Amino acid sequence: MSAMAPAALEKLTGLVAATFTPFTTQGEINLSEIGPYIDYLTEKQGINSIFVNGTTGESMSLSVTERKILAEEWCKKAKGKMDQVIVHVGCMSLKDSQELASHAAQIGADAIAVIAPSFFKPSTADVLKTFLQEVALVAPTLPFYYYHIPAVTGVNVPVRDVLEDIEKLIPSFRGVKFSGSDLMDFGQCVSYSQPHWSVLYGMDEQLLAALAMGAHGAVGSTYNYAGCHVNKLILAFEKGDLVQARTIQFKMQELLSYATKLGFDLGVNKQLMNELSGLCLGSPRLPVMPCPHAQALSIAQKYHSIFPEQ
Repeated sequence: MSAMAPAALEKLTGLVAATFTPFTTQGEINLSEIGPYIDYLTEKQGINSIFVNGTTGESMSLSVTERKILAEEWCKKAKGKMDQVIVHVGCMSLKDSQELASHAAQIGADAIAVIAPSFFKPSTADVLKTFLQEVALVAPTLPFYYYHIPAVTGVNVPVRDVLEDIEKLIPSFRGVKFSGSDLMDFGQCVSYSQPHWSVLYGMDEQLLAALAMGAHGAVGSTYNYAGCHVNKLILAFEKGDLVQARTIQFKMQELLSYATKLGFDLGVNKQLMNELSGLCLGSPRLPVMPCPHAQALSIAQKYHSIFPEQ
């Protein structure tokens, strides 16, 4: 097995924020907000690891050059402040994915993650594993995570099948970001996982169920602005206080249910983050539409009514 970077020795646990990509009013990436963003996450939300350039970060709407610049800035600004920066490098093109993976290794990222291609879709676990292997090979010293999000990619290959003998192909494999609702598949992944792997759940509204099945942590967009509350959920669960853990989970579900009725999508979520954090992250890129201010304000007010303590 290839020697791992020092950060790779630390198993990824707890909450990981899937970060939004800051844009200017002209629609260009806005690096000046990344430093304050990291400070907000660590100081206000108790978040110590981030997953950058993912779905929440609008990775597929960014150029390869933009993704490199953003990854560099996230890693630079997080140094000494955060435990781990996981850079998502998945693209529709294998060559682009490899270029981003190699770059992530050069800039000091703590790990990389790869989503399944969603235009020409891998039809079997073996095909998907071959694609993932080809990306991992160019950054053999970086911990590698498979990012499963079938609602977005349309690739619903059982993750348990992907994990079968995965380290024979990818010695640097360290886990899964499981953003799907199939808890049977998720449970089988946890059951099969190796001691040095992290099986991370990505459906924020169902986190408690995943914790009960042995999730090692969670990656999600709502942890950008509700991490301080969800950290309490995890603490309550670890103490065996299921009543308190359920109470917080139900509050998160109430918030997300309300937001969904108003058309909760990435544009709404990003504007909600702007409202709650005071950061200026801008609007999303087309084809994602910006959120009307009144809509996000209504959800922000609902948030404050559910979590009056913040």
